[in-house]
Amino acid sequence: MKTKLTTILLALTATLVLAHEGVELGPNKGRILEFSTNETMHGEVAAKDGKLLIAILDKDMKPVKIEAQSVTATAGSREKPVKLEVTKNESGFTVPAPKEGEWLILQYKDSASAKPITARLHYNEKKCAPCGSPEWRCACGKKK
Repeated sequence: MKTKLTTILLALTATLVLAHEGVELGPNKGRILEFSTNETMHGEVAAKDGKLLIAILDKDMKPVKIEAQSVTATAGSREKPVKLEVTKNESGFTVPAPKEGEWLILQYKDSASAKPITARLHYNEKKCAPCGSPEWRCACGKKK
């Protein structure tokens, strides 16, 4: 009985480790992160030339004009977090891409007095076997 239970437990653990969940992609095929507590504001993260572009989208996934909004970005390890430089323009924000395997922590504020909303993204550039997209923006939801 112990052997069967151990085998089942190991099989379930392996399934969880080897499977990945598909992520939601936005209108520009970037990964969607939640920037609100009620799903009314989203960030669409896309990569270009070693940088991550973050567009702000409303509940209908339409671009939002960038005015008072702000984003702060941190990467690195928990022991040695590194604050990343964020550039703001009329279409959103740009941050340097973190190193492979690092977590990107984004804090979004709708205004200077707003409470920040934190979103996390594990930056894994390895290609998903079924769809060929980088893991950090794989939407297929299939096993590796």
